[in-house]
Amino acid sequence: MYSPTSRLLGVLELLQSRQHISGTELAQRLEIHPRTVRRYIQQLQDMGIPVEAERGIHGSYRLKPGQRVPPLLFTEQETLALSLGLLTIRELQFPVERSTTETTLAKIERVLPAGLVQHARALQAAISMQLGMRSRRIEPTWLMQLSLAVQRCQQVQIEYLSAIQILTERTIDAYGIVFNEGAWYLVGYCYLRMAIRVFRLDRIQAMQLLDSSFERPASIDIIAIVQSALNATDQPNEVEVLLKTTIEHARHIIPPAMGRLEATPHGVLLCRTAVHLEWVAFSLLELDIPVVVLQPAALRELLQAIATKALTMINDPAAPSN
Repeated sequence: MYSPTSRLLGVLELLQSRQHISGTELAQRLEIHPRTVRRYIQQLQDMGIPVEAERGIHGSYRLKPGQRVPPLLFTEQETLALSLGLLTIRELQFPVERSTTETTLAKIERVLPAGLVQHARALQAAISMQLGMRSRRIEPTWLMQLSLAVQRCQQVQIEYLSAIQILTERTIDAYGIVFNEGAWYLVGYCYLRMAIRVFRLDRIQAMQLLDSSFERPASIDIIAIVQSALNATDQPNEVEVLLKTTIEHARHIIPPAMGRLEATPHGVLLCRTAVHLEWVAFSLLELDIPVVVLQPAALRELLQAIATKALTMINDPAAPSN
């Protein structure tokens, strides 16, 4: 049985293969009613494909002379989803080279009708993203290999550097991957520890897929496992920051996931808990408003260390002067 989408593509294919084709012939070739042909033609025209109709007893349809449309078609909503998805991947600094997202966007534009090309370019030109986090850099090929291992229930062997700089070799049943607050985590059964463990992908030093497989547990919540592990190994910090702006402006520039906002006589109080203070610090530095860190002391110390490091970059007495 043909689907409406396959028939719509069939209409387009027949239009591209013939200089003229009548509605009757289209209906016969695709085994549909002539009124359905007219509906499909209208859909193609609404998508920006230049289909011309010649009226009359011997009327027919044709593509505008000199026009050929690739067989890959996207609707306006699909164009929106693809463009926003690629822009988000780029701004989140996911393990995909920026040039890859740019060339992918260019390839999508090449197969879009003119009207949708304008929509895609409008999205890219008009939208800026302030995501409030920085992603730790990981090896792109490892993320792909781990994803395949999860899908195939294939064991992996990794060399893992712990937070206290101890290097171990581990065999893992890879259950799933989680992106949380700027960091990537692998959840799996560790044969070294004989238990389910959570591993930061940026701490993996080497990795290879093994020929052996495993049976995935019937019910497992990998997000809950990551959150539980983070809360168990690192005491969450209570973050309180005073934003010197109005509550309306704060709601405009602060994403809901970044924390809870509360209006006060002195500004807007931003409150949340955070295991990793690094991404909180960089998120605050990117805000274009005055900010006062109230707590924790560890966040103030981290910002002081960042500031000291930044000053050494421009105040090196050994650097040659102009």
